[in-house]
Amino acid sequence: MVYNVTGISNSYAFKVCAFKSIMNGENVTAQAPIVRIGLYSLTINLVLVAVKLILSIITGSLALKADAVHSLVDVFASIALIIGLVISRRKSRNFPFGLYKLENLVSIIISLLLFLTAYEILMEAINGKTAAGAYNPWVLIAVAALILIPFFFGRYELNMGKKYNSPSLIADGSQFRADVLGSSIVFAGLLGQLFGFPLDRIAAAIVALFIAYAAWGLLVPSTRVLLDASVSYDVLEKIRSIITADPAVSLVQNLAARNSGRFIFVEATITVRTANLKQAHLISQRIEQAIKSNVPNIDRILIHYEPQTKTRQRYAVTLSNPEGQISEDFGKSHYFALFEIDSGQKAVITKEIIANPYLEADKGKGLKIAEFLLKYKPDIVIVRESLEGKGPGYAFNNAGVEIRQTEAMSLDQLLDQLINNPNEK
Repeated sequence: MVYNVTGISNSYAFKVCAFKSIMNGENVTAQAPIVRIGLYSLTINLVLVAVKLILSIITGSLALKADAVHSLVDVFASIALIIGLVISRRKSRNFPFGLYKLENLVSIIISLLLFLTAYEILMEAINGKTAAGAYNPWVLIAVAALILIPFFFGRYELNMGKKYNSPSLIADGSQFRADVLGSSIVFAGLLGQLFGFPLDRIAAAIVALFIAYAAWGLLVPSTRVLLDASVSYDVLEKIRSIITADPAVSLVQNLAARNSGRFIFVEATITVRTANLKQAHLISQRIEQAIKSNVPNIDRILIHYEPQTKTRQRYAVTLSNPEGQISEDFGKSHYFALFEIDSGQKAVITKEIIANPYLEADKGKGLKIAEFLLKYKPDIVIVRESLEGKGPGYAFNNAGVEIRQTEAMSLDQLLDQLINNPNEK
């Protein structure tokens, strides 16, 4: 499934997903419904082009000829994607990052040809001396069918796109629905011609503008990709949110991503809550997997990780009551104290008491509590009991959170120790 962050519109991408599956060695059976609908779409577009060309020859209608060219946009884009899938993923010593941008280069060439075609049709509509000749009324019936086919198939494709959660099918279904407008204009032009109103050239000029608009839709994003412009703001923010959602990440220092063909290259510099290189590497692998699972067409992710160095530490402490008595049992803690200490100023900067939402949980209580506390991103968790070998302990360790045991009985006593004698239990 292709995400709409590349130079070629999402509405064309799924048509060659069968080729993509073969190139990637994926299980085509699992994608069978989407592949089948994609092949239906490509076949319908080819039929529409052929029928429109035949009718334009029979009637001499410039508007029908222009509408046939308009339908060719889908076919051209499919060819561009096939070329990209067959060639662009090949890597070599000279092209270690692949030839993904060939897709965008082909897309730009196609867009320029479409601009030229739109110009010629527009000039013929304005200056041409030929006009649509007489034709049988059955031609109008055929053109009406050309309106109904994309309308109903587009509706079907939109429903299937929602069913399978496929943005590609949804985009292409919308494109079919939009094509209905162009064919309706052609129908109106031919109908006027039948009753003696010279509307064919006007209809052709309008469709020529549609062709130019489609060409612009291919040219601009493809040019951005060739110039290494960043991916869209929405995609970049989605990647950022995935990174910051990891409890081991305290800061995203830098994040950049670019398109290459239909694929995305990501580079990020993050601050993690551990100085252990092995643990930091595991954290970066976990983040990479999360990004690839949620953002399609990620080719490569490069994460630079640095240990955090700061004077402020954020603590989480188990409490038995809101007055500050420290709990003996992690899982039976009624409350938690969250506070931040500035070691330079030797002062508590922030402090809040929160209730334990999983106090009455039957199963997995300790792990649920740990995951709940990790949302507050503490640097250090302080408990009375040992969490070694227990679920909460593993959860905190994986997030790079330090676990300390204390002998203090109250929160005030603990705060005094942390500020004045930080090494004392």
